[in-house]
Amino acid sequence: MRVTQGCFSFLPDLTDEQITAQIQYCLEKGWAVNIEFTDDPHPRNTYWDMWGLPMFDLRDAAGILMELTECRKVYGDRYIRMSAFDSSHGWESVRLSFIVNRPKEEPGFHLERQEVGGRSIRYTTRSYAVDRPEGQRYGDK
Repeated sequence: MRVTQGCFSFLPDLTDEQITAQIQYCLEKGWAVNIEFTDDPHPRNTYWDMWGLPMFDLRDAAGILMELTECRKVYGDRYIRMSAFDSSHGWESVRLSFIVNRPKEEPGFHLERQEVGGRSIRYTTRSYAVDRPEGQRYGDK
């Protein structure tokens, strides 16, 4: 199972050269780039941990890639994504987000079905990863 979130999610993983090109695009637009990581990639989990602070003042793609490299050294067994924030008036939100690192094994999600009143059916997705404690969800088993 391959988690598909954000831009480029159905493409093969981006190379560092391709990631640098995307960072450069964001910087040319004046967007601030930040790096986030998680071991619970559920689609509704919007609160990923931040690697440092958003890089509002960094205007060099190589510097941001260096931060990504450092994040990969520490959290290379987790999902890492880059987001580009547009602070201009009227937008003030994330304009681009994409995964730049994933664990070697992606366990996927379980679909839970629940029948409720009136013959209605509810579905819930649950990540198999959350069966293990945080920090131990990926890697050696």
